[in-house]
Amino acid sequence: MPPFTYEYPRPAVTVDAVVFRRREDNMEVLLIRRDRYPFEGRWALPGGFMDMGETLEEAVVRELEEETGLKGIALQQLHAFSALHRDPRGRTVSVIFWGTAPADAAIRAGDDAREAAWFPLENLPELAFDHGEIVGKALERLPQE
Repeated sequence: MPPFTYEYPRPAVTVDAVVFRRREDNMEVLLIRRDRYPFEGRWALPGGFMDMGETLEEAVVRELEEETGLKGIALQQLHAFSALHRDPRGRTVSVIFWGTAPADAAIRAGDDAREAAWFPLENLPELAFDHGEIVGKALERLPQE
């Protein structure tokens, strides 16, 4: 692939996955504990930087599998988050995808995730970046039961 060169500054593009599951009467969301700067040790959504040779859809599937071991989740694009100071490393735009997993979905931490765990929506930890806002936006898409 030829190198991309542009005259204008540009942000980095990231992807994040909001994956829900229903366990008995509780709705849960999948989070990872970050193992790197920024927000090392804090909980966040699975995700990361899009590589130059992949699409947004490929990036989110790759990041979800690398960080949680989760595969085969039907993901839909939700929203793009682009606040100016959302990432202390520099200017980023994150495209968010969401989906649901089966109640018995097995997960395991990998890559730059120290842990992976399901959290009940009513008992979320403080989240890194703007991920609390992102989870709230994804909740708007969940069917109300």
